[in-house]
Amino acid sequence: MIKEYKTIFQYAEIEHTIQKSRFIGYAKPVSDENEAIEFIESIKNKHKNATHNVPVYVIGQNFEVQKYSEDGEPAGTAGMPVLDMLKKEDIKYTAIVVTRYFGGIKLGTGGLVRAYTATAKLALAEAKIVEKVLHDIIKIRIEYSLLGKMQNELFNNGYTIKDTVFDDAVNIYAYSQVDRSDQLRAMTQNITSGKADISILDTLYLERLDGKLLAGKE
Repeated sequence: MIKEYKTIFQYAEIEHTIQKSRFIGYAKPVSDENEAIEFIESIKNKHKNATHNVPVYVIGQNFEVQKYSEDGEPAGTAGMPVLDMLKKEDIKYTAIVVTRYFGGIKLGTGGLVRAYTATAKLALAEAKIVEKVLHDIIKIRIEYSLLGKMQNELFNNGYTIKDTVFDDAVNIYAYSQVDRSDQLRAMTQNITSGKADISILDTLYLERLDGKLLAGKE
């Protein structure tokens, strides 16, 4: 598993007009090819009378699956430049459909490339590009007297506390990037003079937007 990759946060759609042609951009995060195909078919069914429904999707941490169609536009002017843009921006696990209703003015090959790429980029911006970062969920069990100090050190060192549970001791559940878990373990043992009980409960991807995790207390 790679430690970090880019994708989009949520489904989004945008619409704008270019030279009287109506362009509608749709973007959705997808986990596999079946989900991408299902999404594309739903947009095609929604716009059965559109002049073009141009689909593109990329699946896999190394772009193992990448598909596009020009859907009747000249070769290399619609689906291909959108696919190239996704790969250049290193955006993965994403499906896009750009729908066009022709407005009577031909855009030319360069104009089509710019129009489809611009529409896809607007849809991606609306969907919010995020980093998926591999994290460990770490359980730290400490004495009550160490709670304040432990919380401060976690916060000051950029770790995120997921939850805190109290019984006859304090159980802190924290998120740590996988390559910082050893550092967290060493820091905890230093704070507690080796008296903490530390264990990794799970490893999963968390989303980071503008440098901040979209995860916290539950």
